[in-house]
Amino acid sequence: MPKSKPKARAKGPTQKTRRPAVRSKPALVATGQPAIVASAAAALSAAGLRPPLASAPSRGKYVYCIINSDKPLRFGDIGIGAEPPEVYTIHYRNLAAVVSDAPIEVLDSTRDNVLAHERVNETVMHDHTVIPMSFGTIFKTHDDIIELLRSAFDAFGDVLNKMQNKLEFGLKVLWDPDQAIRDVESEDEDIAKLKKEISAQKGPTYFARMQYGRLVDAALQARSERYVANILNELRDVSVASRINKPIGDKMIMNAAFLISRNQEQAFDRKIKDIAGRLDQLTFKYTGPWPPYNFVNIRLKLEPA
Repeated sequence: MPKSKPKARAKGPTQKTRRPAVRSKPALVATGQPAIVASAAAALSAAGLRPPLASAPSRGKYVYCIINSDKPLRFGDIGIGAEPPEVYTIHYRNLAAVVSDAPIEVLDSTRDNVLAHERVNETVMHDHTVIPMSFGTIFKTHDDIIELLRSAFDAFGDVLNKMQNKLEFGLKVLWDPDQAIRDVESEDEDIAKLKKEISAQKGPTYFARMQYGRLVDAALQARSERYVANILNELRDVSVASRINKPIGDKMIMNAAFLISRNQEQAFDRKIKDIAGRLDQLTFKYTGPWPPYNFVNIRLKLEPA
């Protein structure tokens, strides 16, 4: 799948970014759509299946993702580390963990480490449906990986079936807060009237300004919710599921992830560009494809021996 460097976008039609500089939260545990994802707790009681201590000097197995494959696979020297190790698979029946050898220690979530984790997942997802593991998932031995796959076999299989040929795309929508305030002031009669009264008053205006602030906040909230609802409604026909995450900062009004079938990727792309072209007062930031980070909800309960 071709990739391009991200480009800065002004207001208007969006640019789909295949490889942003860094993704802040690659995570396995995330709340997804109940109709789409499976949730399971796999109690792994084999000896040594406990989180390793940072001081442990031995080598372990870093796990990037889980895939369906009954044949040994090798993906090259692209793993996490100053000298990238080889990435390969460990198998149990038709499940495979994509791993590389790594020190048993707590990995820092540096830019290089996070990018290496993503690089492996993106490489694997070109030809496979993946269940992405959280950054820093390390097991002590080859046998521990086998036990992971055996104990969570049904849960992994269920999620892989539901995520088959599906990709995740991210969409952030931003506005200019100052322009949004000017818009609600010009469109809302109560706000416009109160602002005029405040300007004309010669005495204390504290309570009037408090009322003005509440009205403006409510109008901005309603306006942003309408934008988000309309965008979600237009994307419903070209997506399998969506997840709304908390916006970041005062400019962002929408922070969403969408689960897309591979055969709908171009249709989704066209729809995003169409919406962005019509809503040119907003800025659209569009990234992907990603593994389905936001739509996988398998919780692994690791039990010490």
